[in-house]
Amino acid sequence: MRSAVGDHMNLIAITLPYFYRGESRDIAALIDSGRFLRVHIRKPYASIDEMCVLLNAIPHEMRAKITLHDCLELADEFGVGGVHLSGRHPKAPSGWQGLVSRSIHSVEEILESKEDYVFLSPVYTSISKPGYRGKFNLSDVSRYLNSKVYALGGVTFERLPEIKAAGFGGAAMLGAVWRRPIDIEQFSMQFITNGETQESVIEGAKNALAGGCRWVQVRMKDRPIEEVESVLKQLAYECHSHDAVLLVDDHVGIAANMDCVDGVHVGKNDMPVFEARRLLGPSKILGATANTFDDLYAAVKDGADYVGLGPFRFTATKKNLSPVLGEEGYREIIAKCDDVGIHIPVVAIGGITEKDVPSIMRAGARGIAVSSAILKAENQVDMTRMLVGVIRGLMK
Repeated sequence: MRSAVGDHMNLIAITLPYFYRGESRDIAALIDSGRFLRVHIRKPYASIDEMCVLLNAIPHEMRAKITLHDCLELADEFGVGGVHLSGRHPKAPSGWQGLVSRSIHSVEEILESKEDYVFLSPVYTSISKPGYRGKFNLSDVSRYLNSKVYALGGVTFERLPEIKAAGFGGAAMLGAVWRRPIDIEQFSMQFITNGETQESVIEGAKNALAGGCRWVQVRMKDRPIEEVESVLKQLAYECHSHDAVLLVDDHVGIAANMDCVDGVHVGKNDMPVFEARRLLGPSKILGATANTFDDLYAAVKDGADYVGLGPFRFTATKKNLSPVLGEEGYREIIAKCDDVGIHIPVVAIGGITEKDVPSIMRAGARGIAVSSAILKAENQVDMTRMLVGVIRGLMK
């Protein structure tokens, strides 16, 4: 395999495990960019029909740079250039003449490999697979590496020089290609709207923005879709003129179809995270609510970009409240995340006041989400400004 990017490393992009609207366009764009040598289509839950739809939508002239991880029997029919072997598919189709790659997990397998190239993983702790920790010391494996061994697992663009220096022939990337990075400074202070009228919802959000909040979630439970869309359209200019993120609560369809909305937050009783991510695609932010470590783990596995963990204490803005966590609950859950290599941003939610912020941040949360603390303040702008100042002071 020869690099298409000059002196840069050979890079391979691996798709997300689910299908989403516009995916064929994104795959074509990756190939057309010249940055990626190949794109591996990995869809462990795909049916033949679903895979046919995707492959049909990829231009014929680009298919030679495609490798299939699943539905390998379609490789010849669609003229793709490679197949990837794994525990699910240990053998190439009969008579296959194209490229063959394989996933391996030990030095011994490097020495035994007969494929055109292999993925050694996990080199670092995975971005896309929670709990999939890096298992190799680069200096220890360096003498076994060659041009056909690609690093996989936790690979980021920042780590490429280290990977190249170790002697890998290239790198395969998943999470770093598809996940939208979250600006932690924006994320650290989130305002959730709550109001009886469209006007009161908009006023509260404007005051939070004026006070320095850079993340607004429009929560309008049990309100007509038209009202929610109207509020979002009016707030979009305000948010984006403040360089702020605009999310909508629950309404995945609205988030997917309105370009001015940056993403959606789904609660435990809303659309499942996996389905929401499939509808949204990778480019929009997806947040999910969690009350336990198991909730959080499942949300990360299914594609959440961040988790709202709570409630910290009782809150009157939520019906059917889950068990209250308190500071110790946050500490325990976030410690479990560290133990298994989950580093997704966690925001504390539920009845939080300005006095709670230091202990919550010390427990490991990356931010807070508030509603009543601002809306019930005598001066909403000043309260927001004070909360933002406290949080940023603790982050230094």
